[in-house]
Amino acid sequence: MKEPGDGVILSDELFGKFVSLVYQRTGISYENNKKYYVQKRIEKQLERLQVDSFNEYYLLLKFSESTSEFDRFINDLTINETYFFRDFPQLRNFAEDVLRAVVKEKEKKGDYKIKIWSAACSTGEEPYTLAIILQEMLDEPDKWDLHIVASDINSDVLHRAKIGQYDYRSVRDVPSVYLEKYFTLKNEKYSILHSLRRSINFRKINLMDSEAVSDITGCDFIFCRNVLIYFDDRSREKVLGDFYNCLNPGGFLFLGHSESVGRISSAYKSQRIGDSIVYSTHK
Repeated sequence: MKEPGDGVILSDELFGKFVSLVYQRTGISYENNKKYYVQKRIEKQLERLQVDSFNEYYLLLKFSESTSEFDRFINDLTINETYFFRDFPQLRNFAEDVLRAVVKEKEKKGDYKIKIWSAACSTGEEPYTLAIILQEMLDEPDKWDLHIVASDINSDVLHRAKIGQYDYRSVRDVPSVYLEKYFTLKNEKYSILHSLRRSINFRKINLMDSEAVSDITGCDFIFCRNVLIYFDDRSREKVLGDFYNCLNPGGFLFLGHSESVGRISSAYKSQRIGDSIVYSTHK
């Protein structure tokens, strides 16, 4: 029996329609060099639904009253590998330089609240890493009101993040002392301690949904690393503008090492703190 999509090439015209639909709804941009990647994800959905044509599936995504199929397609398109303490030099800069300076200023004002948004949290390694850093870097963490918003557009990875259970590949860069302190090991799975999860609120958010993004206010830090590379300049400008409104005056935005604010937005102040360039809102 012939499998759905077997031996059929996705036309350039229909590929353009698929990626245009994804772009309109998510801001994520797929160029022609991603055609094979996108086609394989579409074929997987055709096989699951027993749909015979790419066009039939496109019409289903575009005109269905429910967004469930589109959401499932996006889940398959946006699975990204991550791990604890990814890009350690930047995290060290955050912990030892930026966070320390912010905490010092807050203590002067008697302000003991810290809010962080992990804006593309995937399976949760980043927000849990940030929670560990806060526990380790604050002299009296119990004195602080710590709140981490962890969001992603992918509901599958969010479900895994909430469970907080990982294999060795994900925790391979976690310092051994932290591994013993914040994880329990059972059946070769490392589970995050419940006490660490309490400060984290997982939410499904499409970064192009300004209304949903505007609900997140009062952030001291936003981490959105290795996400803007999937957007075009128009989408990046929109997201960066919304992030600016989410941050407190003097709040900080952390991007991936290959990403930059400079060419896209003039709203942020670029400065060197420690050994890294960081972006902040104006006080």
